[in-house]
Amino acid sequence: TVALALVLAASKVSAHTTMFSVQVDGADQGDGRNVYIRSPPNNSPVKDLASPDLVCNVNGGRAVSSFVKAAAGATLTFEWFHDNRNDDIIDGTHKGPIITYIAPFTATNGAQSIWTKIAEDGFDSATKLWAIDKLKSNAGKNSFVLPASIAPGQYLVRQEIIALHESDATFNVNPARGAQFYPSCVQVEVTGSGTVVPSDNFNFNTGYTYSDPGIAFNLYAAFTSYTIPGPKVFSGAAAVGGSPATAPVATATAVSSRAVVVPTTAPAAV
Repeated sequence: TVALALVLAASKVSAHTTMFSVQVDGADQGDGRNVYIRSPPNNSPVKDLASPDLVCNVNGGRAVSSFVKAAAGATLTFEWFHDNRNDDIIDGTHKGPIITYIAPFTATNGAQSIWTKIAEDGFDSATKLWAIDKLKSNAGKNSFVLPASIAPGQYLVRQEIIALHESDATFNVNPARGAQFYPSCVQVEVTGSGTVVPSDNFNFNTGYTYSDPGIAFNLYAAFTSYTIPGPKVFSGAAAVGGSPATAPVATATAVSSRAVVVPTTAPAAV
């Protein structure tokens, strides 16, 4: 019936998620939506791997007016919610990884070969917990360390949640299903004495594919491990649990050979 269809549609929307704020070493930077976060108009996922929205979501090409200021080596905590702050974050059936990338600042949508992975968390075979399970139990907060070697300047930090509850079929085969991507890009101004600009030069529209085992994944079949999509974590970043990332690792380039794009003033809000 029409009524049942509306109820089902509403339940699907309520299962979605989006980013609310950032903490720097535990200090809340306030509601960041459309302030330092390039917020989408709603909490719906992106599923088309060819879409530029895969990178910084809908409105990802709209630079906002402010930056979160953080020293290299600081712990950043990104807070997620689905309808209201401190709600249930995302539906518990939505299992999957949380992955964080960084790129030199751009006022564009970021659909370029500019990204480097700096943190990731997927499936823990010992505890059987997914990164999303941990996010929910931690009131929507996911923390990572901004690599201490990163040079001062303005960056985009992109964190994504990938929900795998419909990824037993890929979007290109069945657009009604497929992995659900919830990307969010935060404008961050890094301070400190680092000298390195991460330069893995990953491009989401070409680097993520429908044959990737971390994107085409049957959550309902027996499994003991999960392969997180994307490149290796940058060698200067800390792995989950705080230990250094292990080889093979992404490369890094000194500032002298690859400059950060640093506007003299914050971009105007659009």
